Amino acid sequence: CRCCTDSRRHSSILYSILRSQERAAVPPGPGPGPGPRRGQASRGCPCGSRRRVVLRSPQVVCKAASAVLVKTLRFVQNVPCFQELPLEEQLLLVRSCWAPLLVLGLAQDRVHLETVESAEPSMLQRILTTWQQGGQPPPRGPAPGRPHHGLDGGSHLPSAGEIQAIKGFLAKCWSLDISTKEYAYLKGTVLFNPDLPGLQCTQYIEGLQREAQQALNEHVRLIHRGDESRFAKLNVVLSLLRSINANVIAELFFRPIIGAVNMDDMLLEMLCAKL
Repeated sequence: CRCCTDSRRHSSILYSILRSQERAAVPPGPGPGPGPRRGQASRGCPCGSRRRVVLRSPQVVCKAASAVLVKTLRFVQNVPCFQELPLEEQLLLVRSCWAPLLVLGLAQDRVHLETVESAEPSMLQRILTTWQQGGQPPPRGPAPGRPHHGLDGGSHLPSAGEIQAIKGFLAKCWSLDISTKEYAYLKGTVLFNPDLPGLQCTQYIEGLQREAQQALNEHVRLIHRGDESRFAKLNVVLSLLRSINANVIAELFFRPIIGAVNMDDMLLEMLCAKL
């Protein structure tokens, strides 16, 4: 298998994820000044949700997220039905669902997110500052040698609205007090997605997803007999996962510790490694 031949690369990314805490770039805190006015969000102004934010304690949260990613891939590897799939099918499934599985793992491990507004100037601020100084406006493309993550000037950082979607999902999971078995069935439903383009074993994967949903329903009816709406509430949790952007997850939890991330390469190496 070509994905398992280069053993040196296995240790490079895994070591970076789990051991490079000291290399985490700690962003400066927000400068002095008044905070957002109360009620600003309720008036519907989108400006606050577009503000770029960073983790308050990236060393702690990114290390916790990295550990959750390892546990998530270990969970996937230990599903017998998953192992019976061809490697190409396994990679396609994992690449499409690693972000929602990770967020489910963050909820299960009760990883809390605290963010602060980024001190990096926005693109507009950089343009205005440059023009005031008589220079040329900054280029729209990425600087030479730097990977492209949208517009330059910190635009790759998650917005407050994107982070709020993640926090809202975590709060929803915690309010339901989801059990370990329920998390496992939810993860199975997310993992076995038969609607992905390029899959060859669609009927088999669809059957596995249906089995995960049936197992979840039977478990809920057995354990929560007095709560007829719980199964529907857990499916609402699954629907909320659709608003989670995989690029946001990568930028938030992995860029601070290992820089620009190619998640496809990292997932390939981790999936072939013995975690």
